[in-house]
Amino acid sequence: MTKARLSAFVTTAAASGLLFGCAADGGQAPNALSAATPTAASEAAELHTPATIDNFMLADTDYMGHELYRTDAKVIVIVTQANGCPIVRNLAPSLKALKAKYEGQGVQFLMLNSAVQDSRDAIVAENKDYGFDIPILMDTNQLVGEQLGVTRTGEFFVVDPKTWKIVYRGPLDDRQTYGSQKAEATHTYAADAIDAALAGRQVMATNLQSPGCLIDFPNRKVATISYVKQVAPILEAKCAGCHTEGGIGPFAMSSYEMVKGFSPMIREVIRTDRMPPWNVDPHVGKFADDKSLTPAEIKTVVHWIEQGAPRDGTADPLAAAAKKRVVQEWPLGKPDLVLELPTYKIPASGVVDYQRPIVVNPLTEGKWVKASTYVVNQRQAVHHFLSGYLKEVPADGKGNESRWGASMGGYAVGAESTLWPKNVGTYLPPGGAIGFQAHYTPFGKEVTDASKIGLYFYKDNEKPGLVMRNSVVVDNTIKIPAGEARHKETAYLDVPKEMLLYSAFPHAHYRGYASDLWLRTPDGKETLILAMPRYDFNWQREYTFAQPLKVPAGSKLIAHYWYDNSKQNPANPDPTKTIVWGDQSFEEMFYTAIRYRWTEETSAKLTENDRLMDETRLLGMFDDNVDGKIEKAEFKGELGDKLAPYFAQMDQNKSGAIENSELMAALKVMGGGRRRDQAQQAPAAAPAPTAPAKSGGR
Repeated sequence: MTKARLSAFVTTAAASGLLFGCAADGGQAPNALSAATPTAASEAAELHTPATIDNFMLADTDYMGHELYRTDAKVIVIVTQANGCPIVRNLAPSLKALKAKYEGQGVQFLMLNSAVQDSRDAIVAENKDYGFDIPILMDTNQLVGEQLGVTRTGEFFVVDPKTWKIVYRGPLDDRQTYGSQKAEATHTYAADAIDAALAGRQVMATNLQSPGCLIDFPNRKVATISYVKQVAPILEAKCAGCHTEGGIGPFAMSSYEMVKGFSPMIREVIRTDRMPPWNVDPHVGKFADDKSLTPAEIKTVVHWIEQGAPRDGTADPLAAAAKKRVVQEWPLGKPDLVLELPTYKIPASGVVDYQRPIVVNPLTEGKWVKASTYVVNQRQAVHHFLSGYLKEVPADGKGNESRWGASMGGYAVGAESTLWPKNVGTYLPPGGAIGFQAHYTPFGKEVTDASKIGLYFYKDNEKPGLVMRNSVVVDNTIKIPAGEARHKETAYLDVPKEMLLYSAFPHAHYRGYASDLWLRTPDGKETLILAMPRYDFNWQREYTFAQPLKVPAGSKLIAHYWYDNSKQNPANPDPTKTIVWGDQSFEEMFYTAIRYRWTEETSAKLTENDRLMDETRLLGMFDDNVDGKIEKAEFKGELGDKLAPYFAQMDQNKSGAIENSELMAALKVMGGGRRRDQAQQAPAAAPAPTAPAKSGGR
């Protein structure tokens, strides 16, 4: 657009006297959005657009994560949105048409909601009413909107992913002007910019004023932030525990100079939600020991870095604290019992099969476990440890998981300790052995691992009254097509008796993208209890609910996993392969470990409820539409392929679907008793703090 045309555009808009336009019914835009509106001319003069767009990760209203730089799109279009604005509401039909025209040409469309007043539920309702048909990203902390210099709704940002340059910012077209009543667009600015970007041509109009509703950014201009009083206390409280000498973090936050030097990287990992390593969405559920930064803390640290990470005063709180900070071998204190795992020499390269060492149990009398901690000797090489009690010491010295009883806890990166709630424990009988499942991953250097586990017991006079149980929502029938970017799998557990759910631990491998966990009660109501928009294979942990969740008898715990088997996934070993369940990280898993207790069970009166839950486990793997029966198309994976030819014989009541009783009967007739038992056990092959389904009791 020429300067003369832009001047005429702004003058016409200002002269119309309609700074926002009207809703379809003639109503004015909401006061909350239209207050203190500057003239169009003055705002156009102040419009600032960065040359490029930085990477970010935001969840949409379906709790699916979107990392900007993780894409194979040829062009990306971001449209700003806020609820209640008639300008952006009236864009819905045009947006649909634009998407229909260009999506097949490799153009990705996203909407961005940075409005502080809009909740997730409100955005969902707005989208339902107006049918934008584009993921709406929840910019709750406003960092992306601030970065882009957003001022209004209805702004189109056209981005070239080859360079991450913003090649166009402005309205959809010249109908989207102040008070415009044009039926047809004379200048299709956004479409012209998309065409030019696809063709590799320079965009003619690049930075135009949009007439949408104003969006409030209260922290866009903040006073200089204090390192001493504001930033250092946040880093010390939330980050330095790992980022310390000898800690798991890659560098120590030991001084202002260290933080200043790493400040661009700190900003990036916060904006892309890689740090802190707390991957559940803050809008869903409340969790104990929350490791995340609060919205205020996020904005304080990021804004301080964007101000140039200035230092104030002469004191350095981080340096002073670093002198006192000590990485403790046993952070929970000295254990009551330390068990040393057999040493294992890990080669520099290749694939190491799962190892299953045992440690003879030295106890001569039973104990109730209340906590455990792993001290891992070779962090780079140890992927995970799992454990389970063995009644007898195996003659072959191998602790196969099919014989495991109660779990003594597990290890994964970032999850070294497992704590039982007060008055809840797991019984460790005398004698026998503790079996371990050890997954080692070579990293280019031959090393010998000598890890150990510390166990903490209730005192003899404080026997817990309640029993911790452990199981898993698992699906070893998964089948992930080659090249698919968002493949979804579903599995569930039928809960036969009332339980209190304490925690959940999602686990997948390199292709894992997102995960969630739902509670469906017998009345049909479904509640999302955990949402993980972006799964991170490098940081895995147990998420303990702030208050245990009551799960009524007859409920279902339903898990979904999404997998990225496309070339967009930088960790994908081979996007050309169809992937099924497997132990190694280049294979895949669907595994959400849970800790819970049966409300009717006490340490003096154990139940068989775990066995009842196990009896429907295989049904929950196959039944993807969660209707309580298996259709022929739902038989998948290795076992599904074997069973599918016998579908008609298995369907004894000729209902057209396989019910659980029919499934169990068929497996028994086919000599599948052993296979059934193996399928019903939770495959103990993931870094969960608690292991197989048969754990928890004596």
